Amino acid sequence: MRVLRVLRILALGVAALAVTGAAPGLSGLPTHPDIPGPEADLAYHGSASMTGGRVDVRFTPRNHGPSAVPDATVRLRWSKPLADSQTLPTGCARSGERVVVCRTGALAADAVGERIELRVRLRDASSEVLLELDTVWGGGAVDGNRANDQQRVLVLDTGDTYYF
Repeated sequence: MRVLRVLRILALGVAALAVTGAAPGLSGLPTHPDIPGPEADLAYHGSASMTGGRVDVRFTPRNHGPSAVPDATVRLRWSKPLADSQTLPTGCARSGERVVVCRTGALAADAVGERIELRVRLRDASSEVLLELDTVWGGGAVDGNRANDQQRVLVLDTGDTYYF
């Protein structure tokens, strides 16, 4: 929960910098006439596999632009509850029984971000799990195309890799 508190504080700090114009790369950003504020188009593509109730997820965030994003948060939701104890990578935190959030870091316009990799364990063995990814926070930028930042993938407990 301490990680979530740090993420919230970082989000508030970035928002304050954006409002005051002190955040680098946020002043003079292109905007769409119908969308208030800078516009960015976030997307997530990667893969997931499951073996014995352990789900491995690897994905890369991408910002199709036109504006840079100082940081963003992606939510990963599973259709089954996660085991109580999880070891998550830096920048990721548990935010519910079936939910993990991860920060993407800064995403330049029309650029690919750092790959995010995590492994979670389901509470109970299951033959399948539905994984959903979506943007929770876009660093103050508005995403006019929400279709490509929302992914759903059915992962079967076969060890096979499923791409999204």
